[in-house]
Amino acid sequence: MDFFHLVSEASKAAVLHHSWFLSSPKCGDRMWHFAMSVFLIELYGHNLLLTAVFGLVVAGSVLIFGVLIGDWIDRKPRNKVAHASLFIQNTSVTACCVLLMLLFSYRREMEQIWHGWFTVSVACYTVLITLAAVANLAGTALTITIQRDWIVSLTGGNRGQLAGMNAAVRRLDQIINIFAPLSVGQVMTWASHVIGCGFILGWNLVSLLVEFLFLSRVYQLVPQLAVKPHQQTWGHFLERQQELGCHSQVESWPQGPHKPKDSRSHLEGKQVTTERFLLCLRNTRRLLHTCREGWETYCRQTIFLPGLGLAFLYMTVLGFDCITTGYAYTQGIGGSLLSILTALSALSGLMGTILFTWLRRHYGLVTTGVISSWLHIGCLTLCVFSVFAPGSPFDMAVLSFPLSKNSSSNHEFTVLFDGQQDPEQPESYVSIVLLFSGVILARIGLWSFDLTVTQLLQENIPEAERGAVNGVQCSLNYLMDLIHFILVMLAPRPQQFGMLVFISMLFVTTGHVLYFFYARNTSQSNSNPICTECFH
Repeated sequence: MDFFHLVSEASKAAVLHHSWFLSSPKCGDRMWHFAMSVFLIELYGHNLLLTAVFGLVVAGSVLIFGVLIGDWIDRKPRNKVAHASLFIQNTSVTACCVLLMLLFSYRREMEQIWHGWFTVSVACYTVLITLAAVANLAGTALTITIQRDWIVSLTGGNRGQLAGMNAAVRRLDQIINIFAPLSVGQVMTWASHVIGCGFILGWNLVSLLVEFLFLSRVYQLVPQLAVKPHQQTWGHFLERQQELGCHSQVESWPQGPHKPKDSRSHLEGKQVTTERFLLCLRNTRRLLHTCREGWETYCRQTIFLPGLGLAFLYMTVLGFDCITTGYAYTQGIGGSLLSILTALSALSGLMGTILFTWLRRHYGLVTTGVISSWLHIGCLTLCVFSVFAPGSPFDMAVLSFPLSKNSSSNHEFTVLFDGQQDPEQPESYVSIVLLFSGVILARIGLWSFDLTVTQLLQENIPEAERGAVNGVQCSLNYLMDLIHFILVMLAPRPQQFGMLVFISMLFVTTGHVLYFFYARNTSQSNSNPICTECFH
């Protein structure tokens, strides 16, 4: 009995050490995303257009490959998935840093060699954004593996430990959101962009070795992580894939009598071309089957509505991304104040993780999501009020998309993408104060709601389907993020930002309503109903 107790304590210690270890890749990821936006703005002439393209490519890549990543996670051993994802992510970021250092150091020489900056810039931007998208895909796989699969296995079905572990990881995320941008930002401000790239490069190389050591240590203490259950749900699909593979091999065998040498080479050339074409078609069909099976599996889950509701929350401009930062610049907010607001936002999210733990312990998991939803919506109403408050640039006369011929002559059309302050300071700061007050306070309910849905996904998804379902969930999240970037590109003027606030509020409310439907169905099916007065 004492032996098993010691093993359990060792496993818990490993979990705690690994939770702290999670801060290493997360810290590098936060540094990289913060610096990437700044670097792209600097390279593209203080314009946010390239940053928006970067966001579109990253979101679109996860949208397309999210299901395939989830299927790969389900089929491969946990240790191989974690190590491969970690290696691909860090090496991709390292390659990006090297390319950026070359661009910042030898930009003029490249212009002279290539007789202009346009040709080399397009090629470099393409490679840079592609590598960043690959790093983000690997990071997505690592997040699904660790936070959606490992933690569930480590807690052994204990809901209290699962909630505590989720909250601990999110608290680390919020702490990292405070210090990671500040650290790399100070390096870039007081040193240079090249040194900033070198700082991120060195961090990734060192952290890669540390993370590999921690992974090996966790597997030594918790060997059950290396064991995965039999793939029951997806077994029939994988068998079909194997049959297709065997069938393709059989078809590739030479059949019929041998041809003479003078015509054999010509026939063999045609046969190889045909076989390659058929193999490409079969591989495409397998990928489509994998995507279809993944979406069908996701839609069959009992937590379909909460997952869909969480995805709707990603379609918003009410967050601290590059778009909201650009809007703040047009309203006279400086970079120093924005860094303080970002820190306050992270502290607000930290409070949300603490609130989640307290609410779940006193009211249960489902009711916690209901309370968090109302808190989130209530705080975001301040953002709606900010649209009509004094100092708001919202103009009902400027709501059409900028497609007219003379729209480019208007200076205010490019002010949001330029990332520069409007020459005319706003008459009042009431609007911008209400906007950021709502965004900061809303993160308390947002993170509490996110933790609720995360634990629902962890508890209700069969272990054999976790990768596929969470891959689809990531695809849905990035789909909404993709729509968010498209809408901002269609309505870039500060006068149109109020309309984006309305659309964001509509999507957020819809997401929470979907969760309300799930909560009401759960209260009707369970013997211990949740607090139904929360709905009234």
